[in-house]
Amino acid sequence: MKIDEFLDLMNKVKVYDLTQPLSVHTPPWPSYVPLSVQYFKRIAGAHMGQGANGQIITTSHHVGTHMDGEIHFYSHGRSIGQVPINEWIGPGVVVDISKDVSDYDLYFPEMLTSKVEIKKGDILIINTGYHKYSWTEPEADEVRYFVKHPGPGPGFEKWALDMKLKWIGVDCGSADHPMNTIIRNWHPNSFIEAEKKLKKKYGKSWDEMFPPEEFYQIMHLKLFPQGLVHAENLGGDIDKVSNKRLWIGCFPLKGMEFESSMCRIIAIEP
Repeated sequence: MKIDEFLDLMNKVKVYDLTQPLSVHTPPWPSYVPLSVQYFKRIAGAHMGQGANGQIITTSHHVGTHMDGEIHFYSHGRSIGQVPINEWIGPGVVVDISKDVSDYDLYFPEMLTSKVEIKKGDILIINTGYHKYSWTEPEADEVRYFVKHPGPGPGFEKWALDMKLKWIGVDCGSADHPMNTIIRNWHPNSFIEAEKKLKKKYGKSWDEMFPPEEFYQIMHLKLFPQGLVHAENLGGDIDKVSNKRLWIGCFPLKGMEFESSMCRIIAIEP
């Protein structure tokens, strides 16, 4: 393809923003430092400066749409800034399972592959539907968003590695099931609800189905050392690209010491 043809093609593509709005009102993952924004100078002059608006921000990386880096849970891994840009972009799919899951539910590979073809090496984005409970939405529910969202069932992590996925994105608080994180202890009443639902559907207690020594934050602890990381808190135009193959890009800051990074995530369609 000639350069003019390529530029003409790219000028006609549809670009979808899969990023959650970022604000001081955006809730971080529970226990993390929220975003703070302060002006240190204004156009009219303030705080020893004038002629331009200038701001200072204080935040953890885990606020709004962000990419968890390898060293978030694996000190010998790569920081965000050490990952080449081509590992953040490439072909992939946005799989919509929002009609198949509800509070505390599990999803499995076959649930995803029944919606759209997933190829080895893909970027995989999972639309659980729980972005509708994020802070900007009419149904906003911070507890439901972080504490009750669906998560992967046993074997999902092995399938993800076998598929050599480039990275995974989810439209909820974590790529792990919340009851396989410390949230289980912070919200004991929610754990009772989750286990009751699990027993009714699968006939097993939570620890029988998810032995803690194996499944505690498995999507972080077991996959990050293998180079398979994930982005959390996606949203934006995600419903407009349900079950489509697309060109997907994630653009974190090139922070050489960053364990994770807030980022912009887009999907491009011809």
